[in-house]
Amino acid sequence: MSEILQDVSIADYDAIRDVDELVRAIDSRDCTPGWVQRSEPLMWATPRSRFVPAHWRYAEMRSALVAAGRVIGTDLAERRNFILRNPIPGNDFATTRTLVGAYQSILPGEKARSHRHSSHALRVIIESHGSYSVVNGKRHPMESGDIVLTPGGYWHGHGHDGDEQAFWFDCLDLPLVHLLEPMTVQEHPLQWEADVEEVIESPMRLSWSGTLSKLAQCVDEDRHFGNTVDLTSEQMSTITIKVHEWTAGWKNDPYRQRTNTIYVVLRGNGRSVIGDSHFEWGFGDVIAVPMNVRVAHAVDQNAILVALSDEGLMKHCGYYALEDCE
Repeated sequence: MSEILQDVSIADYDAIRDVDELVRAIDSRDCTPGWVQRSEPLMWATPRSRFVPAHWRYAEMRSALVAAGRVIGTDLAERRNFILRNPIPGNDFATTRTLVGAYQSILPGEKARSHRHSSHALRVIIESHGSYSVVNGKRHPMESGDIVLTPGGYWHGHGHDGDEQAFWFDCLDLPLVHLLEPMTVQEHPLQWEADVEEVIESPMRLSWSGTLSKLAQCVDEDRHFGNTVDLTSEQMSTITIKVHEWTAGWKNDPYRQRTNTIYVVLRGNGRSVIGDSHFEWGFGDVIAVPMNVRVAHAVDQNAILVALSDEGLMKHCGYYALEDCE
């Protein structure tokens, strides 16, 4: 306290008789008055996001990844991926406020060395036969439709023993980690984990057959989300993982939800109106749904979509809400 009194003259404040003079004085001490008007208000009446609805077509990104396999070697890009950047000013990489998504590919015979980082991550496998992911010393198959988890702090690397190029979708809570600032990343000291154990069943691998079996057991179709199974892992609770099954002709009751969501289409096709944006989607496509926009789906062909969101985080913080829309 004595140091503060020596640095700031209380008499200077005692002499202030004008509000503008007061504002200037406290500004010099890195303070700002709470009553002033701001270009960006501190609070607003309705939840909103700077992020916008966005749609990426897998057919296009797949062709780009095939080209990347021709022109970029593993010496330059050991992990060939295309980050899905939400098209808002000033955004460099985030797909939604809390999540980033990317399409990634690996060629037969290639390996991506092991590393670990703070961010929780997962892979939704779009097309693959013979690729694999090593997670904390266990080698997991990455077959089409699988979801492979790598919780924060887990070593993980990838390889491909198959005959054809493999493709998947990555999702990480990297924007959230940037915001909260607990970032770490470390390359494996041996480049690749030793004494790897090959496993088929593992909490880190959510197999396509297992997901289909769980969907087949659904009995109550939700009017907003259709048949749904929750595959969220307690080890990476910042990313809620749900899989929705929608039959041809199904339409949801439109809703608004206080979550940020990324959809990955694993089967079928349909149409969605997200806010003011209209998207026609199909196999492998990705759709970004920001906070609290109106969402309406119509399904043309039996569909299965993976929904990756911050729902669990919003519920933990007490921010979550779901409401019907006209």
